[in-house]
Amino acid sequence: MPALLHIDASARRRSVSREVGDAFAAAWREAHPAAAYVHRDLAADPVPFIDEAWTQLCDHVLEGSEDGVTRIVDLPSAARTPAQRRAWGIVEPLLTELAAADVVLIATPMYNYSIPAQLKAWLDQVTFPRMSLKARFVVATARGGAYSPGAPKERFDYQERYLRDFFAGHFAVEDTVFVNAELVNSRIDPGLAHLRERHEESYAAALSTARRLGGEY
Repeated sequence: MPALLHIDASARRRSVSREVGDAFAAAWREAHPAAAYVHRDLAADPVPFIDEAWTQLCDHVLEGSEDGVTRIVDLPSAARTPAQRRAWGIVEPLLTELAAADVVLIATPMYNYSIPAQLKAWLDQVTFPRMSLKARFVVATARGGAYSPGAPKERFDYQERYLRDFFAGHFAVEDTVFVNAELVNSRIDPGLAHLRERHEESYAAALSTARRLGGEY
């Protein structure tokens, strides 16, 4: 039975990234009515930053691995001290959700050209050296400006670039799909008001793409 892990990272309770992500999730759940669905809201339920005990878990797992590959099943035994067991207590539910997922949907805004701190905290908690996952990743984004190919600010996009490289480098996932809604700030910034029509087009296209992909995955 397929499983979807849906991650929301926006600090806003109502946001464009949440709307685009919800469009994918709704279509996916309609296509898979009996499937498992887990929603984790990183704004409502923040994940703590990793600490030294977490790094020690990493060290112990690598030390005990003959081929240098991290296996999730080995992690509980790597927690040898009270602090490491507390660290594992944080990691375990997050990692269980991730390992069980066939599709991971991440809905995130762009903050300061990159990703929110709460999403980075989640990534740090669930990522150990040389892991591999079975999941496919879909990222639904909202960006205040325009960062698509050819846009003046294309080179400042450290959101898609970072996540694409992260999933490829750590999880060996090479086919992450991005659904981007751009120029969201044209809704509130008078200096971008002349771009509102372009935003509405981008927003409508993102919703349509998200619904289509949700039905296909």
